[in-house]
Amino acid sequence: MKIKNYINGEFVNPILDNWIDNYNPSNGEIYSQIPNSSDIDLKNAFKAAKNAFPKWSETTLEKRSQILSNIAHLITEKLPELAAAEAKDNGKPLELAKSIDIPRAAANFQFFANAITQFASETHDSVGLNAINFTLRQPIGVVGCISPWNLPLYLFTWKIAPAIAAGNCVVAKPSEITPMTAFLLGEILNEAGLPKGVLNIVHGSGKTIGQAIVAHSEIKAISFTGGTQTGAHIAKVAAPMFKKLSLELGGKNPAIIFADCNYDEMLEATVRSSFANQGQICLCGSRIFIEASIYQKFKTDFITAVSKLKVGNPFDSTSDLGALVSKPHLEKVRSYIDNAAQYGGKVIFGGNLVSIHNFESGYYLEPTIIEVKDNSCVLNQEEIFGPVVTIMPFNNENEVLAMANDSSYGLSATLWTNDLKKTMRISKQIHTGIVWVNTWLLRDLRTPFGGVKNSGVGREGGLEALRFFTEPKNICIKYN
Repeated sequence: MKIKNYINGEFVNPILDNWIDNYNPSNGEIYSQIPNSSDIDLKNAFKAAKNAFPKWSETTLEKRSQILSNIAHLITEKLPELAAAEAKDNGKPLELAKSIDIPRAAANFQFFANAITQFASETHDSVGLNAINFTLRQPIGVVGCISPWNLPLYLFTWKIAPAIAAGNCVVAKPSEITPMTAFLLGEILNEAGLPKGVLNIVHGSGKTIGQAIVAHSEIKAISFTGGTQTGAHIAKVAAPMFKKLSLELGGKNPAIIFADCNYDEMLEATVRSSFANQGQICLCGSRIFIEASIYQKFKTDFITAVSKLKVGNPFDSTSDLGALVSKPHLEKVRSYIDNAAQYGGKVIFGGNLVSIHNFESGYYLEPTIIEVKDNSCVLNQEEIFGPVVTIMPFNNENEVLAMANDSSYGLSATLWTNDLKKTMRISKQIHTGIVWVNTWLLRDLRTPFGGVKNSGVGREGGLEALRFFTEPKNICIKYN
């Protein structure tokens, strides 16, 4: 099977007829090919978007809202097909794709279908000056959206929905590792009545088509989710061109567990926050700090709970963890485990490859727990982005806050305590964009999403996304 680019409402081959193999992580086999798009393909995609922009930007909010609602409805209607494609392409358990990824993709479109009708600007009466100021929020034009492989359709739609809701036209690139659901989305867009050229999807590597999107002089905004190193490169290219940037990058998120927490609830949630989606979520709690008085109990209970997780074929309904997304990524994650002792850690559970009957060539790895003694070690400072967590004890609030903040990343943190005063002190002082207290990954789409430090710049979600994808224009009228 050959995946095609979606340009101007049509599915087309790459102009230079170059292709990239697409692997099924569950068995390690090539099962499709994707375009290795070039500057020529981008030129055609940009032209389609530019031509569509004048009419789309003037389309009524009600009409835009209805089309986005249509897309949301069709994603929900086609959930079984899309979930199966996601599980096959990404390696995640089918049940996870059914319950989280695809429903969230539909919710993204529906949320911004509603949000755009409520998006308001400001008016200021300049009292005593006989003037009134009001602000217009106008679409930027053609914008670029580049999404990652860990939550393929989920994060793809998280970007393109607010962009087109705000009246922009889009050139979008999904990850070359997980392109299938973005390809299938093209059919849904046509069925939903999205005008040609409003959204164009080009496939290929980040070094070729991704670079071309970022460097294009007339694409005035870039929304990117991915690795911090790539984000730094994008900023370096885009900043001299004065593009708007939203960069959602890496994380090395602390989970802070105090003895006064609801222990059973905490344990269950910590297993999930450690290993959901094979640990391939930027929000996973990969550094677990436990108050010393309950450390030994937690270590024993955590190992017992994690040992019950089943690693298996993504299409087996009993699988808790599926395959890692690719062989190179599997090898990267394993290198941290293999060198744990050198890095100052001790593997206390897992760490081994898993062989699944009839899927022996798949990229399966046991969930892994590593005990460390120093937060400054490599295992606690570098983003592993796999089913690997570290644990270590702490003695008091000040100590754990210092360790939690001792990181180049600052995306999210999880805090487990029933002490309200402690909650407020730590939540205000921890250097992250998101803090979850006595829960994990409980998302309200109205809230801003993003991090500080090397976890990125800007915020996505809610009205923050609509603000990013529009330019404010102040108009001042003097009257007598």
